[in-house]
Amino acid sequence: MQIVENPSKHKDIDLHPELRKRTDQLMDSMIKEFYETAPFARHLMSSDEINIEYYKRHTIEIILRLRMKRTCDALAIRYFTKKDPIRAKQWSHYADDEMLHDTQFFARDLEKLGVTLDEIYATDPLFTTKLLTGYYQWGLEFEESPLVLITSVYFVEYTTAKTQPSWLDNIEESLGKGKVHGARGHVDLDVNDSHDDFVWSVLASLIKTPEDAQRMLEHMRNIGKLWVAFFVELYHLTADQGKAKPQNIMDTAEALRMAV
Repeated sequence: MQIVENPSKHKDIDLHPELRKRTDQLMDSMIKEFYETAPFARHLMSSDEINIEYYKRHTIEIILRLRMKRTCDALAIRYFTKKDPIRAKQWSHYADDEMLHDTQFFARDLEKLGVTLDEIYATDPLFTTKLLTGYYQWGLEFEESPLVLITSVYFVEYTTAKTQPSWLDNIEESLGKGKVHGARGHVDLDVNDSHDDFVWSVLASLIKTPEDAQRMLEHMRNIGKLWVAFFVELYHLTADQGKAKPQNIMDTAEALRMAV
């Protein structure tokens, strides 16, 4: 995929190098804290036996997030058409490339496990999935900026490259060769096309002042908290099956408190 005609011509790729270093260090610390606060997620990386219901619902939520994010990408493009047409074109290409990854990659993996597309789209998203999408929409509507959305996309691109290869190696070892072919294809595309560099260039273009930088870092921390809360909610719904605590909004509130 070629997101921009010539990435080297877009100086924002190299904007704010110290801020990018600080942001990446923040995400590294958040990954470490994630494994401590939502420890069951580590089993995807290291356990000989994958909890299949946990894994299936995790993948379903990826698909549902991608589906809901389409609307947010459209709103981001609308913003850029008014403020920065070059970014509008670039994000349009990126959104076009990501648009059908739910069915092109992840749904195919679930099909091998007996989960149909009808079942996936009939699933009500987890509360934390709705919260994350709502946070994007809050930024777009009330901050009138795609800063939250694109901060989250950078978070996903960065943490995916850091965590998913080892997760997928272990999941495939447990479930069988070819069972994560779609998810691996998605990760390979992100890494090979340097999506993190591209998304940073767009994110950097939104940072004009020190206050913008602090705002972005605040959003990054909030997004990390929501991801921890998601994996806690996922655990109680599937692996724990509601035995340890009632699976309700209080679990999410507790997970957010622990992630602070």
